[in-house]
Amino acid sequence: MSERARSATPPHIRDALQLGRVGIMSIQAARLPAALARDAVRAIDALGYGALWLPEGGFHKEIFANSTLLLASTERLRIVTAIANVWAREPSAMLAGANTIAEAFPGRFGLSLGIGHVEEVEGPRGRRYEKPIDFMRRYVEAMDASPYDAAAPAMPAPRLIAAFGPRMLALAREISSGTNPSFVPVAHTTYAREVLGPEPLLCPGLPLVLTDDRRVALEVGRGYTSAYLRWDNYRANLRRLGWSDADMDNGGSDALVQAIVAWGEPSRIRERAEQHFAAGADHVCLRPLPQGAPQFPIEAFEVLAPAMLE
Repeated sequence: MSERARSATPPHIRDALQLGRVGIMSIQAARLPAALARDAVRAIDALGYGALWLPEGGFHKEIFANSTLLLASTERLRIVTAIANVWAREPSAMLAGANTIAEAFPGRFGLSLGIGHVEEVEGPRGRRYEKPIDFMRRYVEAMDASPYDAAAPAMPAPRLIAAFGPRMLALAREISSGTNPSFVPVAHTTYAREVLGPEPLLCPGLPLVLTDDRRVALEVGRGYTSAYLRWDNYRANLRRLGWSDADMDNGGSDALVQAIVAWGEPSRIRERAEQHFAAGADHVCLRPLPQGAPQFPIEAFEVLAPAMLE
């Protein structure tokens, strides 16, 4: 890690949640039956990854219950929500959930809040979607003002806000300890660090395909990018970085797919992670993309470990 990235981590974050350089994510951690999920996280714990970033996103397992299950199944693994959806619970419930886990598992739980998408809010949840920046600010203020009449954690769970646009990044800088942007190229890490300044934690996600076959990498990667490019906010973010609408059509141009999705041997995946670190990242979250039936990618994490955790 560069000295710049190393010095960018605020002391209270280093003390409260020692993520290490590299974490992991798999959406299957939010879908597996409990017994299989326990086995999966125990294997991850033994490999030595710094953190598991646990999705909730749309409609997966309830994230506080799932975090507790997985933390109780491991000895040292940190878990960070990625994300806890602010439309899924009231601010007081979000605070109580985070405090409950942080008190039970000191230094092993982080809370990243996310705003989600209008289509996930106004239809299935029956809520009225509001302006994201204003709503997130009010939500966090309400969290901070909520009473909590129970055993308090020695240190509250560090709070991040999932962000990639300039206004949400600025808000994350103001009212949280950092951010964990998804679906971003290295150029965004440079941009985000400039907006955040030197102190907030910056933890970009890194989707990847473990293959030397460029055709396979593009096919699998485009399946991933297609899912994100249907959302206007992700497309707007790429436009800010200089990508054209043509680059975003039909699941993404080859250049765009390869800018977001790393592929190749573990050494090449590490090279991409190092580019994020050089651009100002403090921590990179690896997300292997499935080549076949979706399953928890323990084999991919085992193959990546020697290159990523040395």
